[in-house]
Amino acid sequence: MKDSFISEFKEREYFNQCTNSDELDNLMKSKKISAYIGFDCTAQSLHVGSLLQIMCLRMLQRHGHKPIVLLGGGTTMIGDPSGKEETRKILSTKEINKNIKNIKKVFNIFLDNKNIKTKPIFVNNLKWLGKLNYIKFLREIGKHFTINKMLSFDSVKLRLDREQSLSYMEFNYMILQAYDFLELNKKSGCILQIGGSDQWGNIVNGVDLIKRSLGKQAFGLTTPLITLASGAKMGKTEKGAVWLDKNLLSPYDYWQFWRNTDDRDVIKFLKMFTNKKVSEIEIMKNKNINELKIILANETTAMLHGKAAAKKAAETAEKTFTAGTFGDDLPVIKLKKVEVNNINIIDLVIKSNLLKSKSEVRRAIKNFGIKVNNNTIDKQVANITVDDFKDNILKLSHGKKNHVLFKITD
Repeated sequence: MKDSFISEFKEREYFNQCTNSDELDNLMKSKKISAYIGFDCTAQSLHVGSLLQIMCLRMLQRHGHKPIVLLGGGTTMIGDPSGKEETRKILSTKEINKNIKNIKKVFNIFLDNKNIKTKPIFVNNLKWLGKLNYIKFLREIGKHFTINKMLSFDSVKLRLDREQSLSYMEFNYMILQAYDFLELNKKSGCILQIGGSDQWGNIVNGVDLIKRSLGKQAFGLTTPLITLASGAKMGKTEKGAVWLDKNLLSPYDYWQFWRNTDDRDVIKFLKMFTNKKVSEIEIMKNKNINELKIILANETTAMLHGKAAAKKAAETAEKTFTAGTFGDDLPVIKLKKVEVNNINIIDLVIKSNLLKSKSEVRRAIKNFGIKVNNNTIDKQVANITVDDFKDNILKLSHGKKNHVLFKITD
């Protein structure tokens, strides 16, 4: 018998909390439902920190349910206070619309648009939030919320406990998110909202609002917030966010992110971020850990960038690390010849974005961690000239795993 959605959800370690998991499980076994996940559009792309939610949408489709992707054109104007220590930067409508357009491309890669029964519905909550009458909204929706309860949710409580500023605008965010769920329930019959564990309070508010306003049953389901075994936040590296957009992060760098997974996280990430069956992953447990990391990197990169890009990234890594050559798919930074003459190695490393500050570069050089064309740099005053470029290409490395190519373009 095929696993139910909830049983696979738990098996893949997606499960954190549910308003009524047994009832939801029975319902999803007996009928196909619509469920939504919301994404605020604060940047021009999503990064890997959003990948778990995208995998949940894929799983909904795989079990025959219909995913609704809410792109928060309205709520992005407010800013979700959950997990934030300060108010988000306020974006213009033009910036938000541009972000929505780019982010939608990510979903079109990950989600199946061919099956009419499970084809995702894309909605922008500005469509209804932008038309709200404030007095009417307070009378019809605001009456269902108490300040006492709103103050008890972590998104608010943590900011107040730390004596950090929380604007009235942000304080209203949870009501607007609850209203989103109500609208989707009315318009699309949506009965389930999925989100990260930091969204639990907001989701429960939506479930309660639907019950109070319409007398209907709805459900909330959350995933755990993913942190790496090292303690770092998922999706953040020394070089910045791990974007789900090849214009912001090359397929090779994306492949390397997964290849560099901590040993302790590999099996968990194979369950969470690949299409491999959990039973198959359990059998693979005894394989060499580096072999498992390559499988993880290949699977995740193929899903986003295609099998050809994943294969090319793996071959480049093999050339770069085993053969000591340049590889074909390393990130390339273009330079004009006039920029090259006598550029200091410290400035070159900063330009490469391998490290962020000059003090970091100096420490790396002192620890023999910087290489040019596979040769260790042992002094901070070293200058790079055109002569260091082989066929107009120079390879710069930080440690064993971080590499870029500089290319002279004129």
